[in-house]
Amino acid sequence: MRFTFTRNHSKKIIKKLFILFNSTFILISSLLFTQCKSDLNNSQKDNSPIAVTKYGKVKGYFDKGINAFKGIPYGDNTAKRRFKSPVPPMPWDDIKDATKFGPIAPQQPLGKSRFFPLSTNLAMSEDCLNLNVWTPGLNDGKKRPVMVSFHGGGYSGWTSNLDLFDGVNLCNKGDVVVVTVNHRINGFGYLYLGEIAGKEYEASGNVGMLDLVLALKWIKENISEFGGNPENVTIFGESGGGAKCATLMGMPSAKGLFHKVITQSGQQLTGRTKEHATETAKNILVSLNISPENIEEIKNVSMEKLISAMKGNSFTPVTDGIILPRDPFSPDASPISADIPMIMGNNHDETRTLIGGRDSTTFNLTWEELPNKITEHVKQFIGDLKPETIIDKYKSWYPNYSATDVFFAATTAARSWKGMVIESELRAKQNVAPTYIFQLDWQSPVDGGKWKAPHGLDIPLVFNNIEYGKSMTGVSPEAQQMADIMSEAWIAFARTGNPDTPNIPHWPRFELENRPTMVFDLPSKVENDPRGNERKLFAPVKYIQPGT
Repeated sequence: MRFTFTRNHSKKIIKKLFILFNSTFILISSLLFTQCKSDLNNSQKDNSPIAVTKYGKVKGYFDKGINAFKGIPYGDNTAKRRFKSPVPPMPWDDIKDATKFGPIAPQQPLGKSRFFPLSTNLAMSEDCLNLNVWTPGLNDGKKRPVMVSFHGGGYSGWTSNLDLFDGVNLCNKGDVVVVTVNHRINGFGYLYLGEIAGKEYEASGNVGMLDLVLALKWIKENISEFGGNPENVTIFGESGGGAKCATLMGMPSAKGLFHKVITQSGQQLTGRTKEHATETAKNILVSLNISPENIEEIKNVSMEKLISAMKGNSFTPVTDGIILPRDPFSPDASPISADIPMIMGNNHDETRTLIGGRDSTTFNLTWEELPNKITEHVKQFIGDLKPETIIDKYKSWYPNYSATDVFFAATTAARSWKGMVIESELRAKQNVAPTYIFQLDWQSPVDGGKWKAPHGLDIPLVFNNIEYGKSMTGVSPEAQQMADIMSEAWIAFARTGNPDTPNIPHWPRFELENRPTMVFDLPSKVENDPRGNERKLFAPVKYIQPGT
């Protein structure tokens, strides 16, 4: 059969093709719209809040109603500027994933911890200038208090990349913004080359502190996007984190970047002298087989080789006359932070973990063994005091104490508490902004209560994270009650500069006549000059800043 196509046939075919094309276009458009809508919904279901920083967009996630962002760069890769001041990050065009922690600073392996689980798989890099943010709202015009935590580990180790420092519970409890920070530590942050290599490296002994200054500048520029108030920033930290806060109080470059300070079991009266810091630097150069004349070779040494060369050396900020013009709390409290309200304090039994965690024999001491153990562990902190004199005093004050109890009480007072006592006295003499003193007496119930109130117990309590810190706090109603009390006081202070809450008695400003101290316990109480006899015993001993 033969078909003949006419003009009418052609018109009909074209019309049908047009209808088919049109229908197909509508179907595809509909499918694409549905897919886009699905992608949007999935994005929301996948917990992907987007924040716009000065350097680019970051994508986080939702956690218990809180916007969480991890690993946000606040500085460029420090490998490019090893031992030099940090610079801001390079801007990026794409949306940067901020759902996982960033690299931690180069350091010795974290090792095992009896109390706080530490992952051995944390990525380590000189590209470590990153921070984490938790916030109840994004770009909502609210001016929430900003609580910035610096991690402990002295100046040589650790990281903020631990669930222990998770900010979700603080955000939900107090409608605050929480920021935790990673920065250069050990020799990468505090190897002083100024005397060896000249002006180009004059800041090298304090670049780890300058990292924190850069992080605070990032917060000032960007925290409004995260619902925070850049004019109400509280810095706080435990142990080395508290010492970093104290050091920042003496740094002109940090002036105006924070407005309140909380130090927990961490003091920094003095920095390292340039002479001691230079001696350390020379020793490390010898181990690297680098002469002072060829100092530039240190730029090309591998990260791993530098970590190995720095092992066993002490690092702290250096009183270099430039970045740290003078000691933060010697001979007096730095005047540049006189107007900043401050909380400082210690735990009652600091050395039960600081010393007992490394020397288990200290938990089963006899009276005969006690003098030698005191000398072994705190000789440099007791001066001319004889161990036998210390023991006799403690026996008279605390007749029910065992030899182990006396050991931990005396070593805590001489080694860990004395620095806080001196700082509190200097702040009281300065008498400008208020200072509030605390002592944590609440005792850990784990391991039959052997640890009492040791170094580090306050971290999960302050962050209201007893689930993450349960290996030290347990998860009893009493532990949660203690966490509620301390975290609420920290939030109140961050909000107003006054730590009073309905769950504690009025917390008076510290002054030297009565020395009022908030004793955190169940119930909490204010006590004037707690452990006054111990304070007076060690007062004549010259204080030595650990690590200097």
